[in-house]
Amino acid sequence: MTVTRQSSNIQSFYKLVQQFAGLTDDELNALRVGGLSFDRAERMVENVVGVFPIPLGIATNFLINNKDYLVPMAIEEPSVVAAASHAAKMARQTGGFIAESTEPIMIGQVQIVNCPDPHGVEKSVLREKKELIELANKQDPMLVSKGGGARDLRVRILPTLAGTMVVAELLVDCRDAMGANTVNTMAEALAQRLEKITGGKVRLRIISNLADKRLARARVLIPKKALGGEEVVDGIVEAYAFAAADPYRCATHNKGVMNGVTAVCLATGNDTRAIEAGAHAYCARNGNYSPLTTWKKDKNGDLQGWIEIPIAAGVIGGITAVHPIAKVSLKILGVRSAKELGEVMASVGLAQNLAALRALAAEGIQRGHMSLHARNIAAMAGADGKEVDHIARIMVEEHAIRLDRAKELLSQRSHN
Repeated sequence: MTVTRQSSNIQSFYKLVQQFAGLTDDELNALRVGGLSFDRAERMVENVVGVFPIPLGIATNFLINNKDYLVPMAIEEPSVVAAASHAAKMARQTGGFIAESTEPIMIGQVQIVNCPDPHGVEKSVLREKKELIELANKQDPMLVSKGGGARDLRVRILPTLAGTMVVAELLVDCRDAMGANTVNTMAEALAQRLEKITGGKVRLRIISNLADKRLARARVLIPKKALGGEEVVDGIVEAYAFAAADPYRCATHNKGVMNGVTAVCLATGNDTRAIEAGAHAYCARNGNYSPLTTWKKDKNGDLQGWIEIPIAAGVIGGITAVHPIAKVSLKILGVRSAKELGEVMASVGLAQNLAALRALAAEGIQRGHMSLHARNIAAMAGADGKEVDHIARIMVEEHAIRLDRAKELLSQRSHN
């Protein structure tokens, strides 16, 4: 769905989202008030003293695999939602984002120590692979009935500071769930049998958040004219080359990608820590920390971009099933599967990275970012309502976005 600018009438924008997603009045009201009651929060974590709201914005203009999306993003950082929307608008000129993903395979690890013959143990475990997979699948017949379940089992021999270990890894198709509870239950179920097979001692039985079997990919072509010319294309490619060569720059490059990915992850009630950990581990899988995205200039001088990222996200179970705003966010997105959600998240990450690199290459990151940040500074100084916009505008014009200046302007305004 194309929305070219933020509406000055927020009620109109609410209605637009409601019509696009088919939200009920109750769902729309949940968005306005935050949706999470204290009673429900108490059932989610321990020692609850309150709830902590995060702004929920809607990124517009996203066309992914020829389907329009309004994308909920939960994030406190200024300019992120606007930047993603602008990048998506540029991408529409050439058909938007093309995305794909692998099957939703997660890895459950069973650590076995004190094995007298690790290589012999490996052969023994693999001989029992079929039985072990059957045992794992007995733990979740519902998942198996939906076409998922344990698919394979592999064994790794791992030299460590505590001696050589054997790690049995169960590969589980989690379908539309993130899968942590199911994978952990399956890994637990194998422990006793693996001890009998190996003669060793089972220690950890836990999912891996390096979901390198569960990848989402997206690509995009951006015309040089939309970016501001071939010089900007060159600047973006050079910024990517900087990130590819230097881990200090690469960490910030990938943080920009995750601004988009994590915001969608949080909005939909998925595990932000798992996805962040998996993404950064994936970047270092070859021994060097590398960018999640790739940018190149084609023969016409236009910009080509790609992203490949592990996305362990679900659309059923967990917080997605109990948090009112997560459920509304998924309804706004209109995704039908965990794979589709991962493809949307990858596309948003690519868009966010594009917007950040364009700003860096063309005008500097602070221009748009600090304009929005000025409103936060004005509010920190005590401004309210229309005062916030007035004081923010003056600070931006003066290039003096500081708390002391905001307080000074507020004092002057109160004396007038």
